[in-house]
Amino acid sequence: MAAKYDLTQRIAPQLDRHLVFPLLEFLQERGLYPEEYILKAKIELLNNTNMVDYAMDIHKSLYRSDDVPQDMVERRAEVVGRLKALEEGAAPLVAFLQNPNAVQELRADKQHNLQMLKERYQIGPDQIEALYQYAKFQFECGNYSGAADYLYQYRALCTNGERSLSALWGKLAAEILMQNWDIALEELNRLKEIIDSKNFSSPLNQVQCRIWLMHWSLFIFFNHDNGKTQIIDLFNQDKYLNAIQTTAPHLLRYLATAFIVNKRRRPQFKEFIKVIQQEQYSYEDPITEFLACVYVNYDFDGAQKKMKECEEVILNDPFLGKRVEEGSFASVPLRDEFLENARLFIFETYCRIHQRIDMGVLAEKLNLNYEEAERWIVNLIRTSKLEAKIDSEAGTILMEPNHTNVYEQLIDHTKALSGRTYKLVSQLLEHAQPQTAR
Repeated sequence: MAAKYDLTQRIAPQLDRHLVFPLLEFLQERGLYPEEYILKAKIELLNNTNMVDYAMDIHKSLYRSDDVPQDMVERRAEVVGRLKALEEGAAPLVAFLQNPNAVQELRADKQHNLQMLKERYQIGPDQIEALYQYAKFQFECGNYSGAADYLYQYRALCTNGERSLSALWGKLAAEILMQNWDIALEELNRLKEIIDSKNFSSPLNQVQCRIWLMHWSLFIFFNHDNGKTQIIDLFNQDKYLNAIQTTAPHLLRYLATAFIVNKRRRPQFKEFIKVIQQEQYSYEDPITEFLACVYVNYDFDGAQKKMKECEEVILNDPFLGKRVEEGSFASVPLRDEFLENARLFIFETYCRIHQRIDMGVLAEKLNLNYEEAERWIVNLIRTSKLEAKIDSEAGTILMEPNHTNVYEQLIDHTKALSGRTYKLVSQLLEHAQPQTAR
């Protein structure tokens, strides 16, 4: 079952090829596929990069030989020669950027900087373009630290919007690969702001950029301390959720997981359950099916079975099963957090549709023994909004009737209507702006 629910083949086309390597490393470590299959996939990825030494090492492992093809040897010589040429072309600007006193002359005004560089240091557009090409080549060679530095400096001087955007994508990829999650999150937010505000030649191009952004963000959100909240903030926005539903429904796995493990139950959760229900014909896995069992079908026995499948899915998912911590791969308790909250979802929903609950039956559904279930439920009733009490002699839980105040219902509906009105007005304004520009 593990390989059945592996999303790598769906996710990889939306990533820079360098970002695919951590996924393959994870799959190799988990043993989901034969070793030979993973090694061949790595070599295929490396064919279009400048990481020739790495490709040679993998070739030796795959074929158990110290010999490498002649074309790899020739390719390595070509890469070294090209790197030296690019280094020479970018040398004047690199020397300037490495001089602290000179860098202090730079201002926030790009035009001032370009004029100053040209007049005082004879550095013009050709040298700035050379810096971009040098940074890009460094990235292709696997020198992500150097690439990130040069791309940052390039963007400070670049006046070409498209090229600056390309550099920002490269900077984001480099920070992800170096596991600099705080900086990567900053670059992700920068990129989102540009994507949402930029006038694209086609709406499809904007949707594709959002799809790329969400896939790249998975590395950050499941490694950053606050990521499981921020993934909900991003993926659940109308424009991004629409992109998921139309182009990448497999991302529902990660949004569903974030909702389940997030301590703060959000108002958007009810709407998200509707999305799960709508999309079950285009995508489902044990995690989305678990939510459908609990909140759509009220199939609690089915939900308990799905929990066991969810555990395996999480352990074998590159984003959910592992995270990077202090420079090395280490397991995190996301699985435990998921299972604890999943049990809570079952309990809360089961209690809300029954007035009298047999403790033994509920313990079985929670996969706990009687004493554990009683302690767990007592603590939960104390800390939750559930109006309930335990009859220890009868071994039952008695649920108090929960009649929603009519005024509270009216306020909830009014809030929802207000939100929909705001979204409609925003969409109308967006369509009106391009027409005004014409």
